[in-house]
Amino acid sequence: MDKNEKIHNMRHTLAHLLAAAVLELYPDTKNTIGPSIEDGFYYDLDFTSPISDKDLPKIEKKMRELLKTWKEFTHEEKTKEEAEKYFAGNEYKLELIKEISDKGEKITFYTCGKLAPSMAGFTDLCRGGHLENPAKEIDANAFKLDRVAGAYWRGDEKNKMLTRIYGLAFETKEELDAYLNQREEAKKRDHKVIGPQMKLFTISPLIGPGLPLMQPRGMIIRKEIEDYLWKMHSKKGYQRVWTPHIAKVELYETSGHAAKFGDELFRVQGKEDSFILKPMNCPHHMQIFADNQFSYRDMPLRYFEPATVYRDEKSGQLGGLTRVRAITQDDGHLFCTTDQIGDEIKTIVSIIKDFYTTMGLINGYWVRLSLRGDDKTKYLGSDEVWEKAEGALTKVCEEEKLPYKPAKDEAAFYGPKLDFMFKDAIGREWQLATVQCDFNLPERFDLSFTNNEGKKERPVVIHRAISGSLERFMGVMIEHFAGNFPVWLSPVQVAIVPVRENHIDLAKQIGDIFKEKDIRVDILDSNDSLGKRINHAKASKVPYVIVLGDKEKESNTLTVEKRDGTKIENISSEDFLKEVVEKVNSKSLEL
Repeated sequence: MDKNEKIHNMRHTLAHLLAAAVLELYPDTKNTIGPSIEDGFYYDLDFTSPISDKDLPKIEKKMRELLKTWKEFTHEEKTKEEAEKYFAGNEYKLELIKEISDKGEKITFYTCGKLAPSMAGFTDLCRGGHLENPAKEIDANAFKLDRVAGAYWRGDEKNKMLTRIYGLAFETKEELDAYLNQREEAKKRDHKVIGPQMKLFTISPLIGPGLPLMQPRGMIIRKEIEDYLWKMHSKKGYQRVWTPHIAKVELYETSGHAAKFGDELFRVQGKEDSFILKPMNCPHHMQIFADNQFSYRDMPLRYFEPATVYRDEKSGQLGGLTRVRAITQDDGHLFCTTDQIGDEIKTIVSIIKDFYTTMGLINGYWVRLSLRGDDKTKYLGSDEVWEKAEGALTKVCEEEKLPYKPAKDEAAFYGPKLDFMFKDAIGREWQLATVQCDFNLPERFDLSFTNNEGKKERPVVIHRAISGSLERFMGVMIEHFAGNFPVWLSPVQVAIVPVRENHIDLAKQIGDIFKEKDIRVDILDSNDSLGKRINHAKASKVPYVIVLGDKEKESNTLTVEKRDGTKIENISSEDFLKEVVEKVNSKSLEL
């Protein structure tokens, strides 16, 4: 058993243990299902009386008591009738039993430990995946009940709302403590708190959830990221295009997105035609390619468009900038021959490496190489084309020395892909950049170019997004930097605080010199006290704060306090300006 399987089995075992503890403390409760999840486990339960987070310590204590008796799991197969008899009165288990039986699958019960001194061990309907000796293999100090939440039975809002109890579980107490510390640090970095505090973005109830508004300071960050991305792409032969935000329904029926996205599509009824707010940019880019007559000499074609797409996500799934309904992708589509796939992806990889090095996220990244599975009927395209595409991606991973992990049966139905996984400043993992090969859309839209034999040939489309989406990436960056952006990304780069009214003119003169070099300066000359103005600059996480008084006016030098608390003393405004410009131009992460 490998480590991942062992952790999964441990967490699944703890889900059973949780249900056992609940049933001993609340005997009238109906247990339903309890899987392992990324950081632990949960169990959905139907209580006769509501419980809250205050009840969790009592349940957790009972789990630890029961764990001492959980020394062996046993299992046995049951007939449908036997299973229904055992779970008579529990409509949730009966529903599951019927489904398992209808599929012709085995009905298995797993039993472990004791529910109470007068009763046999706890038995549950389960497919398995447990530790053999939980009492021995589970560290009783390495799990913790986390929170209570509501959850519809089977995730269907038409069904009854159940109580879901979440638990955290790791192999050791040290790992659990590290996770809890990371989560506390994440709360301090929450972009949904820092963003509004710094006036970067706004969520307006009149506009709707998932539709964030960029404040002027937030727009500075967004535009800096977008401009940097375009600068990198323009040097690699990309051409900018623009496409409208809506298109006729027929476009998405042809592309397959109408069927794929279903009720996630925003539909718009015009006077004559029905339209859809675009959920993806690629069908539009297919039309740009189709309106030209290209030969093999023109290939590859590279289109770039930072465009907003729209998906009607459920309101309960929305959050700040990381899950929105208006998604601005730094989208790009390349049209190339199969022989060009490798070189084009190498170019994209070089952009990804440069971009995430600049952002301070390159350390510890890895790449998932998603390949076709054994059931080839699930995928579009010939074996020959797939072998070329997968071979090209694998070769790129090896030649570029990417830390990659092959993932069989994870490819999109239209082609293999690379997903880049990055860790932020506190070790959380984010899937951000992606590169995907596509044989589907060129087929659906009947795209072609003239090859070197004068015959029509299908291009391969490569989809790539470097940041993923600007909104989500901004959310990740706010949390990665905790709002302390590097100088080039900071909405205000230098704050000048004149001590008294007679220092304001000098502050403005220095500010104007800085602005001529495109340095973003804020003159804090309000009627507030000096201390309050300085604190405002620090609360705004400005990289450099200059307090301008008589000493500075007489000496014609500056004292600059950096965001980290260190100072630059007796520096001329010219020399300080050069230092700031250098930090901006080099996109340095250092102050």
